[in-house]
Amino acid sequence: MTVAALCDIHGNLPALDAVLADPAFARADVVVIGGDVAAGPLPAEVLDRLAQLELPIRWVRGNADREVVASFDRGDTDASVHPDDPAARADAYTAGRITRAQRDLLASFEDVVSLEGARFCHGSPRDDNEIITAFTPAERLAPMLDGVDEALVVCGHTHHQFELRAGDQRVVNAGSVGMPYQGDAAAFWLLVEGGEHELRRTDIDVDAVAAAIRASGYPDAEHLIEMCLVEPVEAAYVARLFEDRVQSG
Repeated sequence: MTVAALCDIHGNLPALDAVLADPAFARADVVVIGGDVAAGPLPAEVLDRLAQLELPIRWVRGNADREVVASFDRGDTDASVHPDDPAARADAYTAGRITRAQRDLLASFEDVVSLEGARFCHGSPRDDNEIITAFTPAERLAPMLDGVDEALVVCGHTHHQFELRAGDQRVVNAGSVGMPYQGDAAAFWLLVEGGEHELRRTDIDVDAVAAAIRASGYPDAEHLIEMCLVEPVEAAYVARLFEDRVQSG
């Protein structure tokens, strides 16, 4: 069985469509959506597109998925009331554009999924908001894997592809489909088969993606376009930034 892991789509429909059209994606027998699927420019459209797939889907909960559900439940759907909080703006915008059925889908996601000799999570196997980067030291990584039997752990959350070793275990970040911190304007994802992984990169139509983001009405459209399409932020820069924040407490 071949598993396609698509993490951190973040409501980017054109990037998702590029991955779904990639010939490598046709090898997949099952899809794992690795969290943070909707929060972004085109949330309802992304969820609708995934619902049309003629493949089994397993859904892993990400921190943004939880936060969108919480925003929906408290009626927090006006992005303009969060002028100083980009994450809250994204959550409110997304909550105002999804249906009750889509909210219920987000709320039904699993903490982790085990398939094909791999454990799929969002942040870490124990916490969807825990940070793992390309620079995470072994002494910080080891407790996150306590009780994990699988030799391969697939995560997302920090939006850049990497592989780490922890004894006989490997931790691999699938990268981000819709909001990559990779120094490259493309979509990043992962294939897993027989406990082995294959990091994937899919070309996108940069102009079409930018146009779709602008047309969506997303409140931070220009920042997203700049960060991921015009001057894509480098993976090493973001990884070091995240890691330093964790180390500093």
